[in-house]
Amino acid sequence: MNRSILAAPVLLSAAPLAAQSTTQDQLEARHDRALAAGYKALFLCSAIANAEANGAERTAGSVEQWELTGVQAPLDAIMPDLEHRIYRSGDGAGALARVEVDWSEDMPPRIARHREGGGCSQEPVGQSAVPQDHELQRSYPDALVNPHARINPPALKRVFDASMQGAYGEGTRTTAVIVSEQAGDGYWQYADPQIGPATPQRTWSVAKSIAATLVGAAVHRAGTDINASAGLGADEADPRRAITVDHLLRMASGRYSDTPGNRTDPLYFGGATVEETALHWPLVHAPGTVYRYANNDTLAAVKAIEETFAEFPPSKLLEQLGMTNTVAETDWQGDYILSSQVWATAPDLMRLGQLYLNDGVLPNGERVLPEEWAEYVSTPSGPQPDGPFGYGAGFWLFNKSAGIPADTFAAMGNRGQFIVIVPSLNIVIVRRGEDPTGSRFDIAAFTSDVLESLGK
Repeated sequence: MNRSILAAPVLLSAAPLAAQSTTQDQLEARHDRALAAGYKALFLCSAIANAEANGAERTAGSVEQWELTGVQAPLDAIMPDLEHRIYRSGDGAGALARVEVDWSEDMPPRIARHREGGGCSQEPVGQSAVPQDHELQRSYPDALVNPHARINPPALKRVFDASMQGAYGEGTRTTAVIVSEQAGDGYWQYADPQIGPATPQRTWSVAKSIAATLVGAAVHRAGTDINASAGLGADEADPRRAITVDHLLRMASGRYSDTPGNRTDPLYFGGATVEETALHWPLVHAPGTVYRYANNDTLAAVKAIEETFAEFPPSKLLEQLGMTNTVAETDWQGDYILSSQVWATAPDLMRLGQLYLNDGVLPNGERVLPEEWAEYVSTPSGPQPDGPFGYGAGFWLFNKSAGIPADTFAAMGNRGQFIVIVPSLNIVIVRRGEDPTGSRFDIAAFTSDVLESLGK
């Protein structure tokens, strides 16, 4: 029998698979361009609009220098070549209205739109702009005298300078550091004139600790039960109804997702919504048994307390806390992306840390979190991660770190965002950065050196 005749059907059946593979590669490359354009549009919009809302100045060049370099592959290689346009309201000199970034000749640009008081959100891929605003980029001086200089104690200044020079991780880029003892003004240093006390940066996953704070406020104000079902699943017979808010805050929902839990690119950069990306995943473990870091768990926890936002939205709590230069942004349907998409200044993050030093009581004596909420979020009562840090409920724990008080806990975020809270010493440390992908700031060593420089 002719072997070539037998082989022919095999070759024919393989041909469509090869073609499909090529098509998928092309599709992935096209999707990457859409994500890169969405990333660039959103960060230009948020960085500039949120800074201007605080009375600060931020240029597109500054954003490109800090936020838009060192991002994950392959977006880092695509983004520099994508053209952007900034549109403003009125005659072109008003508030930032939207940012557009071109990515394909046969598709509309990716659009990030600014809402006054609400930051920026991405439009879905393919959305066309309504040509009602004027293209204009405000003109700022190329160089500004740094208005944020401060004379700090020499030992502490050496630690601050070292952090600015990359001593705590090769390639790391520190933008701001603040240390506060008790409730004083503390000590600070900023790396760039365009990133100062009124300049917000994206918090990344520090937002998860802000989300845990919102949950705590709902417990205190509205009696939210963190051990009740978070409402996931189709109905009461769905086993996902067993997932509680506590499980979600402790990254222990037991749910699956098709990417690592910290990669929710369709939501973060693709213009998708919380509803369609974060809530539908099935179980692969019994709730409360396995730790898996997951943006979707925090998003689901926030969704579970959404009914309290009509009376008490996140902006109201932020105002109460004195975090008036912080904006919690949403997807284009209005759901908060409180796993990452919050823009806050370094002093505002210091105020959040001080709230936990004071066990949820504001400087005016008003309680906004339940008694012992700080103990709740800093207790490793759920399943624990591998690695140098433990996990509580929306906060990381230094319970494995030698030379640092065992009660230390922290909010941590991508690209080097940290709020370190040391209750036994009444100290809060804030470090902001724009660390490139692959570079890691050694927050434990930095914390230890700060404490030593203060004689602690």
